[in-house]
Amino acid sequence: MPDITRRGLIGLGAGAAAAAALAGCGTSDGRGGTAAPGGRPKGGGPEAPDGPAARLIGDGSTSYTGRQPKQPAGPVPLEPGQTPPQFVVFSWDGAGEVGNGLFPRFLKAAEDHGAHMTFFLSGLYLLPESKKRLYRPPNNAVGASDIGYLTDAHIEQTLTYVRQAWLDGHEIGTHFNGHFCAGSGTVANWTPAQWRSEIDQAMSFVKEWRTNTGRHDLPSLPFDYDKELVGGRTPCLLGQDNLLPTARELGWRYDASSPGGRQRWPSKRGGVWDLPLQAVPFPGRSFEVLSMDYNMLANQSVNTTRAPAYNYPAWRKQSTEAYIAGFNRAYETNRAPFFIGNHFEEWNGGIYMDAVEEALKHMAGKKDVRLVSFRQFVDWLDVQDPKVLDKLRSLDVGIRPEGGWKRFLRAAA
Repeated sequence: MPDITRRGLIGLGAGAAAAAALAGCGTSDGRGGTAAPGGRPKGGGPEAPDGPAARLIGDGSTSYTGRQPKQPAGPVPLEPGQTPPQFVVFSWDGAGEVGNGLFPRFLKAAEDHGAHMTFFLSGLYLLPESKKRLYRPPNNAVGASDIGYLTDAHIEQTLTYVRQAWLDGHEIGTHFNGHFCAGSGTVANWTPAQWRSEIDQAMSFVKEWRTNTGRHDLPSLPFDYDKELVGGRTPCLLGQDNLLPTARELGWRYDASSPGGRQRWPSKRGGVWDLPLQAVPFPGRSFEVLSMDYNMLANQSVNTTRAPAYNYPAWRKQSTEAYIAGFNRAYETNRAPFFIGNHFEEWNGGIYMDAVEEALKHMAGKKDVRLVSFRQFVDWLDVQDPKVLDKLRSLDVGIRPEGGWKRFLRAAA
């Protein structure tokens, strides 16, 4: 299963310590908090969305095909007193297709409900295991990885759906490469220079998959990754402090690696928008849980991804209601953007995939709701009046604007 660490996670408290054999990009302290994808001959190119042949880049793994299709209208500033939209971002860590049909399932769900999403692609998912010595992870052995390399067939499927995702208007970010969360090689200890090496390698595996796989018969990816990549999420939400200087140097616009954020309007950190996963109500429990499938799992079955099936209906319902509770809390009060993280996984019979799809259905179509990618969201943030954003940040979790939105935001004009 992609994105499952073999060495486990660090920073787990007593309530989730037994989950150390499992993977995830968020870790749980057991009380709901956090601790730390028909070809053309070689030399040819796929047809661009508007008809003309794509302009290939490098070895033809990627290409320039013009403006990304299916994008929303350009963002505009809020008018004085206007109610802000309720933004929701569904994101996927790893974004590899391993034959379980989850990548196309959620591309279809997004299409059905008018959603755009962010897919944080792990670079290694486009590198054959036979070429693993091309990967030199910081503080780890050459070719090492705490997630598995994909089979050749699964690399091809991943390429198919990453290509479709971009053409459908979704964002392709990065989940970096080897997913090191524990031991001396953990990403938590990487320096800014080591993060730069990891990012350069992740980008090279995307930009040179034709060379590395030898599959020149497959269509190129229809985007210039140097321009497409503007943000990512670190493994296990670790290492952000030293990543940010490198992210800023590379011109990234956001980072989605903060753990346990509260449902409030975001700000920049080190010149980069800081967009954390958030703590949301966990129905039936006295604590909140991080808005990610792994954290639902870690607070339900703890030490296994295959708990007895009689638990599944109640856990599916609890997870669905947690996402909906987080959404409703923001939607009905401060309108803080809501961020949900996922993996393409089948833990506990796939109940977490069912939960996130049900939550998507609940949110879609409601007044003022915009289901967007992280990139689209920061596009909107960047055109807003700083005074308006400051005013929005003054609203704590679950707090409605005094006197209503018209009065509240007119005061910021």
